[in-house]
Amino acid sequence: MILTSLMTNPFAPPLAGRAVLVTGGSSGIGRAIALGVARAGADVVLTFRTNEKGAREVAREVDALGRRAVVLPLDVTDEASVRSLGSTARGALGRLDVWVNNAGADILTGPGALLSDVAKLDLLLAVDLRGTVLASWEAVEVLGKQEAGGVIINMSWDHVLTGMPGLHPQLFAAVKGAVLAFSKSLARSVAPRVRVNVIAPGWIQTSFASTVSEDMRRSVADTTPLKRWGLPEDVAGAAVFLASPAASFMTGQTILVGGGVVM
Repeated sequence: MILTSLMTNPFAPPLAGRAVLVTGGSSGIGRAIALGVARAGADVVLTFRTNEKGAREVAREVDALGRRAVVLPLDVTDEASVRSLGSTARGALGRLDVWVNNAGADILTGPGALLSDVAKLDLLLAVDLRGTVLASWEAVEVLGKQEAGGVIINMSWDHVLTGMPGLHPQLFAAVKGAVLAFSKSLARSVAPRVRVNVIAPGWIQTSFASTVSEDMRRSVADTTPLKRWGLPEDVAGAAVFLASPAASFMTGQTILVGGGVVM
């Protein structure tokens, strides 16, 4: 029905009439995705774990774009919290069409950077991997029961395809590589009613980028074919596309948003 509407009115926003849930939507990439889908015509549910102030600010920005915004607390490591999210989100907006699993642990800045190596691994496994799996299962429960189905978008990392030396890359490769592999199996399991795709960002200017040296910033830009760091909005663009009818014949796919570092 939405595709037919867009064909009748080619000037309609690509996500007009849709509702999109974004976990970890209070800052960084999650914030950019929430605002990106709102600009594309969608109402938004965005979740936070600790940064309620940031989530409320994003919600006000969504409201200013003329779309509805709902802010919900979520701890993806808590099964009960995840299980209640789908029905609460759909009840708040009256529908739910797209579920973006963006919530992730920060082991590079702030308190997370001070953890031991094993503690960092455990945190990534709990949040980025187990949390994505639990949230994806809940998304399937909600979206799979709808006549129109829905879309799940999970977040990986471009270097899982090539590897990178260093302890932190090892940890991210193990966890984000598992997210990518899980998403492919999930896509086969829930097709055709639900589409599942993956975005794999590369060097993106999030909070981590502000902590690195100027030499590293320059080196990343110089070794990237497109000669710059990515922006959260670059990732949001891929999310809007995957959420839209333009990607209706895509499932089990991974879009690399890394400026060509990994091809």
